[in-house]
Amino acid sequence: MQIIQQYFPDLSPKQIELFKQLQPLYAEWNAQINVISRKDFSEFYERHVLHSLSIAKFIRFTPGSKVLDVGTGGGFPGIPLAILFPKVQFHLVDSIGKKIKVVNEISNSLRLMNVKAEQVRAEQLKDKYDFVVSRAVTRLPEFIKWIQKNISKKHKNALPNGILYLKGGDLTEEITLFKNSIFIQNLSEYFDEEFFETKKIVHLPL
Repeated sequence: MQIIQQYFPDLSPKQIELFKQLQPLYAEWNAQINVISRKDFSEFYERHVLHSLSIAKFIRFTPGSKVLDVGTGGGFPGIPLAILFPKVQFHLVDSIGKKIKVVNEISNSLRLMNVKAEQVRAEQLKDKYDFVVSRAVTRLPEFIKWIQKNISKKHKNALPNGILYLKGGDLTEEITLFKNSIFIQNLSEYFDEEFFETKKIVHLPL
């Protein structure tokens, strides 16, 4: 937890308590349904919670915004962001039902009223959102095909609506088609830990 408070010193007492509850809740559920790699569970707050919250270093969502988390897995980045932005609506989707079961159980335990979790493929969604977030579920060109229909044309945030994609490694090939409109933020500029040296946020307005 210390690493979260180090980089986000303005958390409310309620937010601190919710973030503290995350690790024991995930430990309990991960023993039954493996949604987080057991080899890095000891780095839970750095590699999952803080990595998710890096989006909040890049943008502060305006209250009333709608955010879609595609391929949420165990609820990342959606659940940490939902704790940080209680006045923003988050829709977490994954095609694997047992992962959504974990997300729902954790969301209910934390009483997160701004989270809806659903087993559905992104291609089937019809609603509109200000932003679509994800932790690198597929190559970016494929991802765009799934969700570009779901981006709202009405802008209410400081950044234009679109994709916020958490990705690592060399993105040169993936972004060739979009290099004139895409923005890449290195997470090493936000966080000192070695884990973030190759990690990035990709913002693609749509």
